[in-house]
Amino acid sequence: MKRSRLGRRSGLSRDAEHLTWLAVGLAESGSRAEDSFWERRLSDQVEKLLEEGDEDTLNSALDHLFATQANAYDELADLIESRAESGSPESGSPESSENDVLLIAAPVMAWSRFAITAATIPSALLANLRVHLQAHVLADGVKLGLADYLFSPDQLPQGYCETRRFATALGEAAAAGQTLHIETGSLPETAKFLSDVRYILAAAVVPRGAALFRWQERDGTREQALAQWRAQGGAIIHTLMPGSAQEVVLPDAYFAASRQADRDSRPYSLHASVAFLTTTLEIAPDAIRAVIAAFEDRQVEEYRIGFTRKNSDDVIHGVVWPLLGPEDENSEIAQEIETALRACGVTDIVQLETRFPLEYCDDCGAPMYPSPDGEAVHAELPEENADAVPKHLH
Repeated sequence: MKRSRLGRRSGLSRDAEHLTWLAVGLAESGSRAEDSFWERRLSDQVEKLLEEGDEDTLNSALDHLFATQANAYDELADLIESRAESGSPESGSPESSENDVLLIAAPVMAWSRFAITAATIPSALLANLRVHLQAHVLADGVKLGLADYLFSPDQLPQGYCETRRFATALGEAAAAGQTLHIETGSLPETAKFLSDVRYILAAAVVPRGAALFRWQERDGTREQALAQWRAQGGAIIHTLMPGSAQEVVLPDAYFAASRQADRDSRPYSLHASVAFLTTTLEIAPDAIRAVIAAFEDRQVEEYRIGFTRKNSDDVIHGVVWPLLGPEDENSEIAQEIETALRACGVTDIVQLETRFPLEYCDDCGAPMYPSPDGEAVHAELPEENADAVPKHLH
């Protein structure tokens, strides 16, 4: 007699359950030999789901493990990212299965009172960027393909499956020594912020197991690569982005570079805010007061910094400092923010003990920022300066 089939109590699909089982096995492994067993099977399952475009299964497995098995979540997230940012080994030229393909991001932090460029990169500038990436960032012999567009965060591939498709297309362009042309008509419109990040996207192709980056070679380091890219690549980017101040982030694998840009853009946003206020209001940094407070939705999600003139309670500008990765309310975030503010020349800093709900303006959607008297309020520049900025800081 057949047994009655029991429903899956986890609520996960069969594929998601299999994915979580493999990830837990890898997380609990006690040897490299056992690691290899789980990694091969987990990689095969992730490959299958990425090729099928099954984003929901990947995300449901990640959500389940995030709530139940932190170590297994890390293992699965790392593997999904590594496969998503690698072009499909079965695609492209017949020898592609003998190559490693990696999607690379070169982030650029920028701020401006005007719209920050997100546009097609002219061919001459693209050629110069290629030269300096290959000379200063990539290892010798790497085949490089570049996308001919400077992307805003809104225009990046959305989700793991779309990232895999983009990496595959760009990897095929790299193997053929070509540029990937981006059709701009289908790209979403870019939101306007005073401070934001832009991305140059590329793909590197090397024989399997060969070095991809300059710092993988014996005479190279990350510090040298960043310094040279900042000097040489930065000059080209400055030409590409007129009317804005920029700071480049070290190009790296797509997800790693994006995370680093997220981290670096937080203190950079404070720097941009102080620079904007000092030039717009014609005051010195030590004439600015900063008010720091935590904002929560069941748990602390972000810190917000409200700026006032010294000896005034009117909040004239603000910055959102989101929590990233493992950060939580027990992290030393407020102290990190204060250190960044002091590096900008702001000395009058108030840290509020009050926690605020995640409130936004009902009319314009802008975040509400903490004031010195302990309220969450709308940031308003003085009327005579109100047109100097396109929107609140990103």
